[in-house]
Amino acid sequence: MDASPHAVTRPHASRGYWLCQLGGWGLYSTLQLCAGALLIHLPWARIGIEVLVLNGIGLIFTHRLHAYIRAHNWSSYSLRGLVPRIAIASLLLALPLGLLSLFASVSSLQSSESLIQELAPNIQLHFGPLIRLLHQWANWTTLFALWLVIYFVAVSIRRRRNAELRQSELIRSLQQAELRLLKAQLNPHFLFNALNTVRSLIAENPKVAQIVVTRFANTLRYALNAGQQEIVPLSKELEIVRDYLEIESLRLEDRLRVDYSVSEEAAAVGIPTMLLQTLVENAVKHGIAELPRGGRVKVDAVVRDGMLLLEVMNSRPAGVVRAAEGTGLRNSAERLRLIFGPSADISLDLSQPDLAVASVHIPVGK
Repeated sequence: MDASPHAVTRPHASRGYWLCQLGGWGLYSTLQLCAGALLIHLPWARIGIEVLVLNGIGLIFTHRLHAYIRAHNWSSYSLRGLVPRIAIASLLLALPLGLLSLFASVSSLQSSESLIQELAPNIQLHFGPLIRLLHQWANWTTLFALWLVIYFVAVSIRRRRNAELRQSELIRSLQQAELRLLKAQLNPHFLFNALNTVRSLIAENPKVAQIVVTRFANTLRYALNAGQQEIVPLSKELEIVRDYLEIESLRLEDRLRVDYSVSEEAAAVGIPTMLLQTLVENAVKHGIAELPRGGRVKVDAVVRDGMLLLEVMNSRPAGVVRAAEGTGLRNSAERLRLIFGPSADISLDLSQPDLAVASVHIPVGK
């Protein structure tokens, strides 16, 4: 049945309403036809005409009642407000059909006339027509009340489903807005650092700077395109990381050593754009660049137990205590939570005095 106040403008909702209407009255009519032919042994044609007329009027009544309910917004009432309205509407609609049923042979299917005549013949003699009228009125009242109960149950279910859908759409919109904000904070930070690297190399070695500019163009293109997609394969992120580390290795020379250990299965897993780049950039900036003799950055990635385990390990100054999470790591943690849910996480292990380990866990197939 139609549960939306604006469903008249939605063809699919109108179809659903009419399917329920025709299906319900059609089933009720079929049961009456079968019972009439088997129990009171009347011709199918006569029974069919009576059932068609009575239930056709019932269908018209419920359709007009449906329009009245929508026009007066009965769906906004509480149960206490609905119960008397359902009772009054059922009684009013049932009265004319109760009167018509007195002249229909199929009404004997629902009549208790024989039982009353057996138990109280005097009552049947004097008040028979009134009793039959009250009985038919009660039958039709019950039928309309049942129709209204089913209608409002369907309205309630559909309204709850629409509310849940709106809630999920709102949450998704908020998440997308938050992701855009996080990336807006992240990308300028990365570009600023990369540009500083290029500037320093131009002053020190113009020939090497030409190579660096090419690699920087790749990183710049990737960073600018990062706003168009949330998830990229790890293999694609590795390409930009290699370009970035090549730039840094030209600046730091033999002070920077890089190792990769990434399985093929892990390389195909999707990760948030710029996630690995952020971790590697932090490893160089807060680790290798502050060591006079430099150090090593190692990228490990493997899939185990349905999770991508991604680690970035780097040398760091011994005994130097830093905040466990900077802006980049906090943003990355928030992006992981928004995209993959609570099963994804990121952590920074500084328990070893000369080594920092950033670990990322991402569910595979999400």
